[in-house]
Amino acid sequence: MKYKNYILFLFLGLLLIPQINYAQDVNKIPDDDLGDNEDEFQEYFYEALKQKGIENYDRAVEALLKCIKLDGSLPVLYFELGKSYNKLKNYGEAEAALKKAVNKSPSNEWFLDELYGFYTEQKDYDKALKTVKQLVKYHPDYKEDLASLYFRIKKYDDALRLLDELDADYGISVARDVMRNRIYNSTGRKKDQIKNLESRIENNPDKESNYLTLIFRYSENNQKEKAFKTAKKLLKNNPNSQLVHLALYKFYLDDNMAEKAIESMKIVVKSTVIKPKSKFKVLTDFVKFVKENPKYEADLVEVTTIVGESNNSKTLLELGQYYLTRKNKEKALEYFEAALKLESNNFKVLQNVLLLYIDLEKYNLAEKKSSELLEQYPAQPLLYLINGVALNKLNKPKQAVEVLDTGLDYVIDDNKMQIDFYNELSKGYVLLNNTIKAKTFSDKAKQIESTK
Repeated sequence: MKYKNYILFLFLGLLLIPQINYAQDVNKIPDDDLGDNEDEFQEYFYEALKQKGIENYDRAVEALLKCIKLDGSLPVLYFELGKSYNKLKNYGEAEAALKKAVNKSPSNEWFLDELYGFYTEQKDYDKALKTVKQLVKYHPDYKEDLASLYFRIKKYDDALRLLDELDADYGISVARDVMRNRIYNSTGRKKDQIKNLESRIENNPDKESNYLTLIFRYSENNQKEKAFKTAKKLLKNNPNSQLVHLALYKFYLDDNMAEKAIESMKIVVKSTVIKPKSKFKVLTDFVKFVKENPKYEADLVEVTTIVGESNNSKTLLELGQYYLTRKNKEKALEYFEAALKLESNNFKVLQNVLLLYIDLEKYNLAEKKSSELLEQYPAQPLLYLINGVALNKLNKPKQAVEVLDTGLDYVIDDNKMQIDFYNELSKGYVLLNNTIKAKTFSDKAKQIESTK
């Protein structure tokens, strides 16, 4: 619906009111009261506008009713009266006043638009429909409002007919496509939806988005062959398309066309136009594919070199996990540390980094990082354990025992972690030459293991 600026209209109305309503025939004998009425009318009208401007709508109504009493022939008075009643939530009087304005000036687009807006706000779609049909006669832009109303009252065929007319006259629009797809989804008309997309490609074979949407719809309807065919057609018509490879790589994988699939995946991952979320999905599929087909690992390495420079933490984490499964801990650590720069408070990543520091014998880093994190997460037993392990490895058993003893208080219902703490405490006391305590904690660990 259009919302117009009425200020100019009202200003002109004020200038015209005295001329239209109070102009005298030159041959007519002057009426002594005419000047008084004119002044009184203008005074009330200005008062109505002033009160409306400061949102005193009840006073605006009073002033407008006085204007109408002096001269009820002016449509603008009922128009303004209806708007003020609407603000006061006096909807019955608002409708009556707006209808009167329209009846007095049936071709006034602004009056009709206000009445249409009123009915829409009241969700009285039948009356809104009747009003917007009148508006369409004066301005074709209202056809889109009419289509929307047809959709609301479930007159889907009428809505689609209007959308087709609008597309033919003005070209495709995102807003109309959203409405069209909602209609198709509401009615289950998948075939009509596909037919519409097919015709768009015939009429405009250079537009990439039409192909991509059709590929998605075919895939959604389990028409894989048609989807694949459409993707290849797009690639033929637009060899520089990058988005098409989001579909092509999957089709190539399903058809065991590994080389082409990898080529498409590389294009996606390197693309500057494809969103990170989509790249991540493709990369995840790439990683899974290489797990099952290790001979293509060199291709994955090539791609990950580029991805490693990206700002997508999910992508970096996926690569880190991949290299963990391949037992390449150095490479895994590299990607986890890169992800940590983007998500410094991601505890799962922090945990992976710390454990890899221990596995790779980077004990100084493990001790330093875990000490920093204990200030931030003082109730996380894993941090105490890692810190204690690192201190033992750095031959600082006294500090290790203190940290481990503190951390043990935070271990609740976790037998495996308790065992790890007891074994590490035992190692600390061995380094301190306290064999009695070392044996005590070693025995505690064995006791828990025996009850498992």
